[in-house]
Amino acid sequence: MNIVVGVTGGIAAYKAVNVIRGLVLAGHDVHVVATDAALRFVGKPTLEAISRNIVHTDLYEGVAEVRHVAIGQAADLIVIAPATANSIAKLAAGLADDLLGNTVLASRAPVVIAPAMHTEMWQHPATVHNIDVLRSRGVTVVGPAVGQLTGADSGPGRLEEPDEIVRAALAVLEPKDLVGRRILVSAGGTREALDPVRYLGNRSSGKQGLALARAAVARGAEVTLIGANLEVQTPASMRVLHVGSTLELAAAMRDAAPEADVVIMAAAVADYRPESVAEAKIKKETTGDRLTLELVKNPDILAGLGESRGPGQIIVGFAAETEQDRDALLALGRAKIVRKGSDLLVLNRVGWTEGFGTEGNTVVVLDRLGDIVMEASGSKQTVADRILDAVVARFA
Repeated sequence: MNIVVGVTGGIAAYKAVNVIRGLVLAGHDVHVVATDAALRFVGKPTLEAISRNIVHTDLYEGVAEVRHVAIGQAADLIVIAPATANSIAKLAAGLADDLLGNTVLASRAPVVIAPAMHTEMWQHPATVHNIDVLRSRGVTVVGPAVGQLTGADSGPGRLEEPDEIVRAALAVLEPKDLVGRRILVSAGGTREALDPVRYLGNRSSGKQGLALARAAVARGAEVTLIGANLEVQTPASMRVLHVGSTLELAAAMRDAAPEADVVIMAAAVADYRPESVAEAKIKKETTGDRLTLELVKNPDILAGLGESRGPGQIIVGFAAETEQDRDALLALGRAKIVRKGSDLLVLNRVGWTEGFGTEGNTVVVLDRLGDIVMEASGSKQTVADRILDAVVARFA
């Protein structure tokens, strides 16, 4: 996508660098239009280095190529971060006294703004009115957040975090092909208590499951996320339930699944749990040089969901394997989807440095016949969208 990022003159302009970086890393062609005031806070070379494109600032540059119109015409999306009170007022009034104003007026692309200003400015009736005007025109407003401002001030008006701005901006471009669908997603890794302070667990952070939940929300779904010991922050755009152990996750999934059109079992589940849990901390002084644990098998949550599925319900399982040989990995996945009874199985390789806890993922999606329906590699958000493409294809 061709994305124009407008940067206006507020102290939060330095955060625009990470917004630009996030959009570039997501694979988009990013062009920065900075106001003169913005360049007093962040340097042009920095913006050019991060965006990998020349930064445009002057309304009277490139007159022969009609640049003040061409940039907006070529844009698939316009993101303004930060959007100051002054720039918001100018956008609401339709002013075009600088290159950014001309770019917005010359474009038919969706516009996303991330306001940043002091609380008094954000709450001023003029700003409230201007935001209402922009929203009535279809502009997406991200934030502002509540938090520390410049100096000792704190309150609403803080620029939303760059990652959230990037997610919200890209969500505007998502297909709305899951509107009216209810999707249940599990994420994270279960933990089985040994005593009040120790547990058996795994290295799953929940990032891939959360990415799936976010992507489903962006595509219009009503999402319930059941998180097992998540290491990532969950947004307010979905219902979130927190669990700890495999038995807790099994109960939560069993209760929520009947209402779902799609169940995505992305959580990493412990296969075994201790037969008994110590009421007090296990002391090495009393156990000696060796500690023997008796483990019992946990219920197979995915297989259980498959057995009790409702009419038309789609069930997606995950299989994390350390097998390095591709053919052997596929054989493991094909055997597993038969045992589990899911409609799709997302097969991904994990290890010391891949899969769990990382920002990226590489997956192969199998159907019930064991055929490969999709392969994807990239950020976990990108992979999440490709997985949902395969789910949507099942509806079709």
